[in-house]
Amino acid sequence: MAKVYASSVIPAPAGAVWALVRDFNALPDWTGFVAESRIEHNSSADRVGCIRNFRLKSGGRIRERMLALSDYEMSCTYSILESPMGVENYVSTLRLIPITESDHTFAEWSAEFDAAPEREQALVDDIGRNVFGAGLAALKRRFAR
Repeated sequence: MAKVYASSVIPAPAGAVWALVRDFNALPDWTGFVAESRIEHNSSADRVGCIRNFRLKSGGRIRERMLALSDYEMSCTYSILESPMGVENYVSTLRLIPITESDHTFAEWSAEFDAAPEREQALVDDIGRNVFGAGLAALKRRFAR
């Protein structure tokens, strides 16, 4: 099983960052790589079990199911249902932790998944850099304003 992990310090209070990222349909609002997103079946974007269906700016389409959402832990866990990446059993968590000394946020994004052995390391690198790293960098820029 492949594992990916990325983290960053966001220059904003955790509650402010959480208000943005807890919306399962808000990827186009804070990532630079999602063109459009919708929650299927007119479900609520904060309902465990809802499915987001989004299109990447590069053209690919991804469907993900929310598995858990915790306002107390400021975390969201989801799985990929369909993706052009060639991953299986993909489960990911985005979690925010308050840094009380500076009123900033420690953000960590992790995933585990199965993939063909010859593609595994390339996928770990790509997801770590172009999804998690890029998403956290976008949050950092957004809140640095």
